[in-house]
Amino acid sequence: MQFVEANGAKIPSIGLGTWELRGRICARIVEQAVKLGYRHFDTAQIYENEREVGEGIRASGIKRDDMFVTTKVWTTHFAPNELERSAKESLVKLRMPYVDLLLLHWPHPHVPLAETLGALARVKQMGLARHIGISNFTVALIEEAVAACPEPLVCDQVEYHPYLDQTKLKDACARHHLALVAYSPVAKGRIKNDQTLAGIAERYGKTAAQVCLRWLVQQNVCAIPRTSRIERLSENIDIFDFSLSGEEMAAIGGLATGRGRFTDYGFAPKWD
Repeated sequence: MQFVEANGAKIPSIGLGTWELRGRICARIVEQAVKLGYRHFDTAQIYENEREVGEGIRASGIKRDDMFVTTKVWTTHFAPNELERSAKESLVKLRMPYVDLLLLHWPHPHVPLAETLGALARVKQMGLARHIGISNFTVALIEEAVAACPEPLVCDQVEYHPYLDQTKLKDACARHHLALVAYSPVAKGRIKNDQTLAGIAERYGKTAAQVCLRWLVQQNVCAIPRTSRIERLSENIDIFDFSLSGEEMAAIGGLATGRGRFTDYGFAPKWD
């Protein structure tokens, strides 16, 4: 496994996203992922599966300290006292003494960012989270957050895949030594019929998804693909035995279009 280092955090390059995984299926997939070598798991309060993610990790028998677990605070809990309370609630559900990374899930225009970040920093200072970060923040919001936060932020988790150009965001993260963590890294499955990716995949005896994930990892980006299928789990982590050439990296980067964003909501910020 490779790692991305950012402001003191050492984040495994490939993790398991758990959005939409529920109940026993979620716990079983997490347990199986650990057995296949995954050490990075991503959940969130709004996913309503923190309990099952914790169960799956415990069932694997691997020590908690060998895992990297991320959860995210939902926007309705951004008032300072509420953020601390909800972080403790997440730990109760996970049955863990701390998370490795606690993120603000989306920016919230109606709660002053400095207040929310102050509370997030306190959660870290209390030992409830080893590291803190942000998710779905634009370049301008990254600048504002880094300036306002009393503790170092370690990442911005955003949608990123070959169809969405995130160069500006990646540059902003690099300026502030933040990791970029990519959700929907295989474009919600849309890459499987892509001829460019298929052609490259054929050269290496890999799949389009593996090429896509390799493209991210070679940019020093962490990727958290979600799957509910065991065979896909092993495929997604089997990307460390080949390297893409500069030409291949550029060809994949050239797939970006102006319509490449697949996760967008009415409350989203004005994207870069």
